[in-house]
Amino acid sequence: MTLRRSLLWAASAALTILVIVVLIKISKLDLRVTAQQLRSVGWVSFTKLVLLTTIHVYLSSQKWRCVDASLRRASDSAPSRTMSFALTGTGVALGQVLPVQLSMSAARTLGTYFYGRSLKRGTGGTLFEQSFDVLIVGFLVVASAATRFYEGGGTMWTVCAIAMAALAILAVGPSVRLIHRQAVSLNARTIAPKNRILRSFGNLEHSGLLSAGLARRLMALSTARFAIQVLMAGQTAQAIGVHIPLWQLAAAMPFVIIACVIVVTPGGLGVNELSYATTLHLFGTPLNVGAQWALANRVLVALSCIVVAACATLVLGLTKILRTGRETDGMQEDQP
Repeated sequence: MTLRRSLLWAASAALTILVIVVLIKISKLDLRVTAQQLRSVGWVSFTKLVLLTTIHVYLSSQKWRCVDASLRRASDSAPSRTMSFALTGTGVALGQVLPVQLSMSAARTLGTYFYGRSLKRGTGGTLFEQSFDVLIVGFLVVASAATRFYEGGGTMWTVCAIAMAALAILAVGPSVRLIHRQAVSLNARTIAPKNRILRSFGNLEHSGLLSAGLARRLMALSTARFAIQVLMAGQTAQAIGVHIPLWQLAAAMPFVIIACVIVVTPGGLGVNELSYATTLHLFGTPLNVGAQWALANRVLVALSCIVVAACATLVLGLTKILRTGRETDGMQEDQP
């Protein structure tokens, strides 16, 4: 690791500690109360959270599979659904302590090492599919901002969010076609561009990624993924016995995601919790209640992600063992 990267990691860790200290101070957070809330979580509530996390991981896995199908060549091997789910689950679990872009890209790149062009399919494919998560949040933040500005409630946010999500899904197709025409126009020039960014942009014409159908599917899956995240947040609030209206969690989430994208800390630690507490406060939740929920939510979601990743890895390992056993039996039967 270079000195620059070491300094960046140190600065990120220091920022995480600073943000957490600020959160505890301004919210007067009592960690003993939070610990009691976590101990009171029942197995039924946690099981529901694990099931929602499973759906969340599955949707993310499906997004990557859609992108990978466009990126891979005929000579490249396609990872199975079980493999894709296990890699995605591992990336989500690691994303609790690492930047999610790094953790997911690393897990998928290493997992597809023997499948061909792992860097392009693992890292490139992951960053491309995750960009749609940011895009849908960019649309939904308008609904949240409008609801806050006009002092609306759950009905207003829901109507605005549905309208913005529909607009995002309808607008992404024409936008991708426009980008594709620009890439074609750039490649049609007699003199190739010297700028590396422009050359990379021109290469998108033949990448298979500039497809309106693919973009609409990714946007729809990102919308569904956001809805599951909201349900997960509501489930953690219910599990610890804290009353926070579901629409407030949904309205706060776009601001939190954008904050975590802008300010990079390990797994969004500190930034995620502080953003949730302050944004929920803007929508009417007491600051102390929002902070307690945000901290408990971090712990419960991290545990559910670890459970899903461990189960997926176990299923993948058993599948490989059974497949190897069948192949061995077949080879023995073929022998005279």
